Amino acid sequence: MAGPFFDEIPDVALAIYAHPDDAEVAAGGTLALWAANGSAVNVCVCAQGDKGSLDPAVVPAELASLRKAESVRAGAVLGVRRRFWLDHPDGELEDGLELRGQLVSLIRDLRPDVVLAPDPTAVFFGQTYINHRDHRVTGWAAIDAVVPGAANPHYFPGAQPAHSVGTLLLSGTLEPDVWVDVTTSIEAKAQAVVCHASQIGDGGDLVMRSVRSRAADAGKRAGTRFAEGFRHVILA
Repeated sequence: MAGPFFDEIPDVALAIYAHPDDAEVAAGGTLALWAANGSAVNVCVCAQGDKGSLDPAVVPAELASLRKAESVRAGAVLGVRRRFWLDHPDGELEDGLELRGQLVSLIRDLRPDVVLAPDPTAVFFGQTYINHRDHRVTGWAAIDAVVPGAANPHYFPGAQPAHSVGTLLLSGTLEPDVWVDVTTSIEAKAQAVVCHASQIGDGGDLVMRSVRSRAADAGKRAGTRFAEGFRHVILA
């Protein structure tokens, strides 16, 4: 059975991800679709991206600066309203009071209808990939910041007034139960992903084909041409 589809266009959306390219890769089609339809789309990048290279000659601080610039360009392609940088070093994210407090403050300030984040329960993808620890930590921290963190005034009482997020969409999940039709925004996603040249090298055309191919595979499951899948948590 095709679908179900998440057709809502939120007034305000907040995407919380670990590294500078994660939002584009995980949910770029959804973010572009929403932005094109008037949503105020915001992205929070928790880690610097300073370790996003296997080249021992790379200077981490220089790489982090480069990746931030790439992320800004990608956000412009998608139509992102604002981007927020928490600047934790790669590999040092912890689902503790500091990170949760930063996310709670941001959620209460922006007051989003929908929060997107990685599904932290997705660890092993077949026999060839283990989900990055930063992704998993970011997912748990985002969930904890949404509920109960931002919603309960007794948590982080020094922050802004409490805010209850209505919907949580978790990407990169092994158990998608809702789909967003990104047929009209898949090219924006592909172009945004290619902005992260430090991560893809000279393989822009190949990466764009891969973006379309993965979205087409999801589209087959959803019953549309191109789709992105999420675990859907209804909170209000």
